[in-house]
Amino acid sequence: MTSSAGPRPRVAIVDDEPRMAEILAMVLRAGGDDPPLEVETFTSPRAFLRALDEGDARFDLLLTDLKMPRVDGVELTRRARAIDPELPVVLITAHATVETAVAAMKQGAIDYLTKPVDNERCRQCVRQALARGQLARENRYLRAQLRHEHGLDAVVAVSESMRAVLELARRAAASRSTVLISGESGTGKELVARVIHLHSRRVAQPFVAVNCKAFAESVLESELFGHVRGAFTGASHSRRGVFERAAGGTLLLDELGEVSLEFQAKLLRALQEREVLPVGGEQPRPVDVRVVAATNRALPDEVTAGRFREDLYFRLAVIPIHIPPLRARPDDILPLARRFFIRLTRELGRDALLGWTPEVERWLTAHAWPGNVRELENTIERGVVLARGDRVELSDLVLGSSRPRAGEAPATARRLTLQQHLDEAARARVEQALRDADGVRVAAARELGVERTTLYRLMKRFDLE
Repeated sequence: MTSSAGPRPRVAIVDDEPRMAEILAMVLRAGGDDPPLEVETFTSPRAFLRALDEGDARFDLLLTDLKMPRVDGVELTRRARAIDPELPVVLITAHATVETAVAAMKQGAIDYLTKPVDNERCRQCVRQALARGQLARENRYLRAQLRHEHGLDAVVAVSESMRAVLELARRAAASRSTVLISGESGTGKELVARVIHLHSRRVAQPFVAVNCKAFAESVLESELFGHVRGAFTGASHSRRGVFERAAGGTLLLDELGEVSLEFQAKLLRALQEREVLPVGGEQPRPVDVRVVAATNRALPDEVTAGRFREDLYFRLAVIPIHIPPLRARPDDILPLARRFFIRLTRELGRDALLGWTPEVERWLTAHAWPGNVRELENTIERGVVLARGDRVELSDLVLGSSRPRAGEAPATARRLTLQQHLDEAARARVEQALRDADGVRVAAARELGVERTTLYRLMKRFDLE
């Protein structure tokens, strides 16, 4: 049970017969527990509730008689757990029936003892109940810590637009409705999806994220829905898909705008029927999972162009959340940069760094941040790693890049030939497409509207390998 180094567990015994309460207290005190139990007896349920409600005492377990005048054990359980929802309760009854057990469990009791009470059975029951109560409190602490480190409180949102995003995410978390998160690459779509999960009733269950464009179409179906043994070459055993592995929790389908119309039809069926059909299987399997989809594409435009199913779009966008790009919320730039700086100096062992120069601050607020929050974090990391003094300087961030700073025209702009100007514009556009596609060349070529071979030639020409 609890280690001797910890506090002594406190047990409350409520019984309208004082002699019975004292006998139970003696049994528990003599149980040889380490540390020994602190036991307090009450002959009145109202006295116990008053002590619990007014905070005069903290109890780790309530052991109560079932048959008592005015307030019986079932009603006492209901009232006690309304004050302390995680208080374990064990009932004692001389009339153990199925109906008694069901009524007690519905009000939150975790076990019951029958009269005459066996001493060893009583001690064993109390030990198990205390262990469960301690585990529940530890889980509550861990959930609170998770929310503090990764939940709403951990997200930097100074701008009005980002505060509105988080408020919508908080409200969406309470439901099981599908959420569609849209925004440019690097804006923090997965972060918002995790916030929704951490503030939902599914927080104790898995959060699983899948990048849909990282898989070939045939592999994606198996990854999401699973497959049975022998479904295809190499399928030597059956495997559950992420829909089943995320059972009871939240499934993030990232970059969903990249999948084909054929696969969209299969996904729509899974969402509507709440069941999946494994590759090669004949029997659908029910699934209980909350789906959050994310995309950097404008899905309404994709629907108009015939590249995305309208019925799937409306099925996903029950609660739509759009994350604005960083350039549209400049109030968040410096607070985000400071958050990254504090974390990275600690993680990278650069605690001696005091901050950055005023020139760096002006550059941070003027830069357009085409890579959004991800680019900002990478930039701050570069500065923390390369800083030579006690402050990050601009040369530590830009590394002599020939690209102009945001808001500035290049010094040689008026002397460029037309071809040079076009080449620079083409290089920047290819670079941006590769960044948006996270380096996936097929996706970058599709965004640019060119063949893959053309993209490869451009990458070689502009030294983007």
